[in-house]
Amino acid sequence: MTTLDTLYATITSRKGADPDSSWTAKLFAKGPEKCAEKFGEEAVEAIIEAVKGDRGKLTTEAADVLYHLLVMLAARDVPLSDVLAELDRRAGTSGIAEKAARP
Repeated sequence: MTTLDTLYATITSRKGADPDSSWTAKLFAKGPEKCAEKFGEEAVEAIIEAVKGDRGKLTTEAADVLYHLLVMLAARDVPLSDVLAELDRRAGTSGIAEKAARP
């Protein structure tokens, strides 16, 4: 099991938990829209650190982005395995060809 698999399992286990006991449960309690908003905020923070060139802060923000992406997926009942399968499907295909094949 990878780190992301473990994190996703932990995140999904927080669904329905007491929001006072868990940050993840608190996000779920606010709804999928709030989870998406938090993902967007963290993505912007990562972009800012990437532009600044601060590797340490970018690393921290990238971890936040991954966490909030997984929360957003779980809030909409999208399994991490589905996302990984999509990446596997795309493996070995150029990005240009993959985008051209989309409907």
